[in-house]
Amino acid sequence: MIERLWRTVKYEEVYLKSYASVRDAKTQLSAYFEFYNQRRPHSSLDAQTPDEVYYIKVKQPKAA
Repeated sequence: MIERLWRTVKYEEVYLKSYASVRDAKTQLSAYFEFYNQRRPHSSLDAQTPDEVYYIKVKQPKAA
């Protein structure tokens, strides 16, 4: 699963940009991960974002 994430990051962000500095890379990658987790729907999550799936599970009360 983590290999898929890094492949996506490389193809959707890193290979398309030319970062001016390490600081620039950190800033732009941080923005990309925010997009990836909060706004980008994932087909494996039924078109939900990772944040939506995570917070739905956290908010559900545990069964006794």
